[in-house]
Amino acid sequence: MTGVKPPPSALSIHTADAAIRPPRHRVERRAIWWWTIRVLLSMVVVLGALGTTYWLWEDGRTWTGPVLVVLAVLHLVTGAVMPSWRYRVHRWECTGLAVYELKGWLVREWRIVPVSRIQSVDVVRGPVQQLFGLATLRVVTASMEGHIKIVGLDAEVVARTAAELTEITQATPGDAT
Repeated sequence: MTGVKPPPSALSIHTADAAIRPPRHRVERRAIWWWTIRVLLSMVVVLGALGTTYWLWEDGRTWTGPVLVVLAVLHLVTGAVMPSWRYRVHRWECTGLAVYELKGWLVREWRIVPVSRIQSVDVVRGPVQQLFGLATLRVVTASMEGHIKIVGLDAEVVARTAAELTEITQATPGDAT
């Protein structure tokens, strides 16, 4: 373990803290911009393809026009509401016993993965995440539904957390199945 103390919103692994409760930490505030950029990129691709279809296919204009308008409105509403809402509701935490995740901007999902069930810990950084200094922590178990994917975390926090989780899982008895 490093001697560097993590920021208050970062990792806190406590082996004695086993109470079932909502996770303590928020994702990084920069995740709001990352989610907004993702919506904008989706909007460019989807509306660009549909707009091109509308422009090139004269017979399809009767249905592509209304679909184009509806999708444009949906993308604008999603881009205006979703990033800030997700920031308010997403939480995560790692303890010496489990990894906790609370997510969802429409449907809330609370997942807990015991450390003894962890098979791998991955760090994922896409190009837009790298631009904002963010990363995703992915904790995988043998169960089909047992993985946790915590998005929008500071890249350094994810690297430290992955290293510490790896150390804890190696010291935890069991075969993670």
